[in-house]
Amino acid sequence: MREPAEHKQEKERCILVGISTPKVRPWLVSEQIAELGRLAETAGAIVTRSFLQRVQNFSPATLIGEGKVNEVKRALEEDNAKMVVFDDDLSGSQVRNLEQRLPGIKVLDRTGLILDIFAKHAVTAESRLMVEVAQLQYMMPRLTGAWTHLCRQHNGGIGTKGPGETQLETDRRMIRKRIQELKKKLEKIEEARESQAENRNDIFHVGIVGYTNAGKSTLTNRLTGADVYVEDKLFATLDSTTRKLYLDGENIILSDTVGFIRKLPHNLIETFKSTLGVAAHADCILEVVDGSAPDYREHLEVTHKTLEGIISKVTPRIRVFNKAEICDEARRTELLQNYPEAIQVSARENIGMERLRDAFKTQLAAWKKKREAQASIIKENVDSPWPLHPAESVTDRSLNSKRDENWREPGIYEV
Repeated sequence: MREPAEHKQEKERCILVGISTPKVRPWLVSEQIAELGRLAETAGAIVTRSFLQRVQNFSPATLIGEGKVNEVKRALEEDNAKMVVFDDDLSGSQVRNLEQRLPGIKVLDRTGLILDIFAKHAVTAESRLMVEVAQLQYMMPRLTGAWTHLCRQHNGGIGTKGPGETQLETDRRMIRKRIQELKKKLEKIEEARESQAENRNDIFHVGIVGYTNAGKSTLTNRLTGADVYVEDKLFATLDSTTRKLYLDGENIILSDTVGFIRKLPHNLIETFKSTLGVAAHADCILEVVDGSAPDYREHLEVTHKTLEGIISKVTPRIRVFNKAEICDEARRTELLQNYPEAIQVSARENIGMERLRDAFKTQLAAWKKKREAQASIIKENVDSPWPLHPAESVTDRSLNSKRDENWREPGIYEV
């Protein structure tokens, strides 16, 4: 008896759609569509072709013009594709309008695609909770009209609250309740992480941040000899990974975090703040940039904007341009001229690692000096008969002391 043949699931074929407005430069939209293509491939789809439409304003009904919708419809039929992905966010009504004009076709936007990738790559309980919160928040505004068929069937109209609206409100209430439950669980995880951070206060901690697929995990593996999962895909790893680096007899903790990307939805950033909180507790930030990327400046800007308000501006930073092995001479010279303080490395080919370790040693020495100064202040405060107030500095104490020496109680001493 023959064994049944294994059937591999066929990859979905899709078409990409981007829009260029007078406010957005065409070359930037082209790069964003290329990145959207990589996202689609990471999600397991095959991109057959892409469209770029230049418009003055977005169409409120379908985002793109009616003519372009028909053009996309013909392309879907010709390529036998069953999915279309838009680079810009779609409202619930736009999704429904497009599905009506493109029957049998799955309609997604950039955020929906990113959430799908996150859901596939989430491994730990924390990342799964965060992804579920983001998915529910994404789904909430897109519920409108989802139950209108019940209203039509039961004549729900003016003056009556039809069963469709009742079901819609029920769904929204359930989603809000579920989001609250998940956020409470995430708060407990965050409390546990903060407790762990306090326990590691005596060890120098480096938080690794950067754009997705910049090579953060590969760099972690190279420095620590760890086996962090690595793949040439966007968002290959979502969970923060902590490893120890032994440097001249000293222990250093390296924490890898989730990567960033253009147009990352605000609620997604908020949801993943607990993961980024690992970097927020760090004594030093290692910023990893793909030096070979044609739009590396944009990657830097996205990283800085995402971290704004999460990581203190006074936290020391080490900037590393990775993938030096595939940069040409012109790019290496450009990086050296524009960012002379940065270190050019190749995590894959083990280039520039010694210079990076020296940078760690420098920051470690500065951190130790700072801790010694803080310990000295604390000791002085404990030994002093007049303890420092939490809001008072040593400078304030010395000024107050001088002022006290010259102070006289009025009415006692002769003038």
